[in-house]
Amino acid sequence: MLQSLQTAAERHLPAALDLLRRLVAINSFTANAVGVDAVAQLTAQAFAPLGFDAELARCAIPGTGHHLFLTHRGAGGDPIVLVTHSDTVFPPEEEQRNDFQWDERPDEGRIYGPGTVDNKGGTALIWLMLQILRDTDPEAFAQTHWLVAANAAEEVTGDDFGVATAARCGGKARAVLVFEGGPVDERGWHIVTSRKGRSTWQLTAAGRAAHAGSKHHEGINAIDALARILPDIAAQTSEADERTVNIGMIHGGTVVNRVPYEAVAEWECRATDPAALQQADDFFASLTGTAANGAKLIATRTGHTSAWPGSVESEALFHLWHAAAAAMNLTAVSVPRGGLSDANHLWRLAPTLDGLGPHGGNAHCSERTADASKLPEYVEPGSFVPKAVMNALALIKLIEQA
Repeated sequence: MLQSLQTAAERHLPAALDLLRRLVAINSFTANAVGVDAVAQLTAQAFAPLGFDAELARCAIPGTGHHLFLTHRGAGGDPIVLVTHSDTVFPPEEEQRNDFQWDERPDEGRIYGPGTVDNKGGTALIWLMLQILRDTDPEAFAQTHWLVAANAAEEVTGDDFGVATAARCGGKARAVLVFEGGPVDERGWHIVTSRKGRSTWQLTAAGRAAHAGSKHHEGINAIDALARILPDIAAQTSEADERTVNIGMIHGGTVVNRVPYEAVAEWECRATDPAALQQADDFFASLTGTAANGAKLIATRTGHTSAWPGSVESEALFHLWHAAAAAMNLTAVSVPRGGLSDANHLWRLAPTLDGLGPHGGNAHCSERTADASKLPEYVEPGSFVPKAVMNALALIKLIEQA
């Protein structure tokens, strides 16, 4: 079976990379709804010969494209959900300004371009994996209920896609497999088994304006009020609790000869344990009140994404991938990840794994400098075959278990 999968993967690799090239050629910045929908339509066309029916579903976030759901019902039952996304973070003008486009560099073993690893590369790898499964184990492929789910707005925090996906599989699945990029290092091939949750906050300080020279004593400095509290916010970072706080934005005041009457700080907090995130959120909420200098403080949670804390069931699912890698004389390692993905919204449906896409780097970067101190997003095409074979081997075992 291993040799058959390997041979099939090598045979279909050129077509998979051609699909990736065509996907990358379409700008699909999240706010470019037309481009996101064009990517979804091209994806649907590519999967149609595999027997997948397409559905486009409106995204609830204004100005975005449509989610794509591709269904192969097989013999029915709970689906295996294969997750990717159609959008990228690069506006068209940024791609043009930086001449950021499909750029094959065989001498480097890389293909540069927007979405090559995040996450059009994941879409192409799903296609390659399903092709080789159909070739080598047609009965298992045909009998399995597959649901390929492509988020139109993954780069924007929200649970809309998670809700839509859950609705299409009746609230449960056999497995949720997310095809974000999967790094490879000296430890082995990373398979993500948990992700941190995230909350975002805004703290507004309302003071009193006054002339900074003649009436300074009548003013209440809003910036000063924030400055006294920010160290306490930052101190919620805790290595022991695997929790980080990043104060990312501060603004306030108008001119230096005026006591500033308003100031705003914004930050994010991430933690693996939902309780650790909640503990910090409780502290942030308690900041609403009156500052030491008399300014009025209002703390507002502006966003929340629950943690995917991992589970015994997900670890058991990982062991199928660990065994598949071992059969290929490779090593798969279970790793946590601090960034968010659709796994944060879907893990309650079924045992979940992430990082099942190809290996690459520099996601969200479009710049290239002459000294190579900055390099844009890339994928390593050499990672497609081993990752597709690893995923296929593990899926065959999962299907056999059922």
